Amino acid sequence: MTQKIIAQGAEAKIILSNNFIIKDRIKKSYRIPELDEKIRKRRTKSETKLLKKASEIIDSPKPFFESQENFKIKMPFIKGKKLSKHLDDFPEKQQLKIFKQVGENIAKLHNSDIIHGDLTTSNMILKEEENKKSNMNHLEAKKDSLYKNKKGRFDKGKLGSLYFIDFGLGFISYKIEDKAVDLHLLKQALEARHFKNWEKLFSEVIKNYKKSENSEKVFERLEQVEKRGRYK
Repeated sequence: MTQKIIAQGAEAKIILSNNFIIKDRIKKSYRIPELDEKIRKRRTKSETKLLKKASEIIDSPKPFFESQENFKIKMPFIKGKKLSKHLDDFPEKQQLKIFKQVGENIAKLHNSDIIHGDLTTSNMILKEEENKKSNMNHLEAKKDSLYKNKKGRFDKGKLGSLYFIDFGLGFISYKIEDKAVDLHLLKQALEARHFKNWEKLFSEVIKNYKKSENSEKVFERLEQVEKRGRYK
């Protein structure tokens, strides 16, 4: 079995093992060993439950419960483009289509009281649509590939599925405040990383988030959250 660390943060290592992802929470030497073990177990269990619930609502990797260990979560590898790296390569029209999905996804999560906790484009993967032509010959396949340019733009307008990943900071909450903060964090992330089109992209999120049950209350609280941040 070949394993490769493809990412590592303060909390966990992300390991690619064959066609699966294993999220392995890192031991913290500054914590008392018994406390560290308890915290890592609790967070692993909590994230596994959130991922399972989210995967039943939106496109998100569904964890394999039977292979779950104390500090590890095993889930399918989502092959696609991470938006943090590739979003700015798409034409504006396609970026807006992508963020239509983002707004719809957040609305669905919040309707089920799931707070992602880290809504950034680093935690969004655009999975390319698979070619369903089973009898396509080599020349046809080559011709079809020309629909994509070197930057990976999907010129046919078929953007595929948008996956939300990494619910490590997520939790369950019915509070309007927590849902507003979730949106606020996304707004900040867009402004910082995708500043050219961030206002249009966030407007698309808001437009499609209106499908959320308590959208007006969330928008009102979002204004308050932003004012608090402005006058700190």
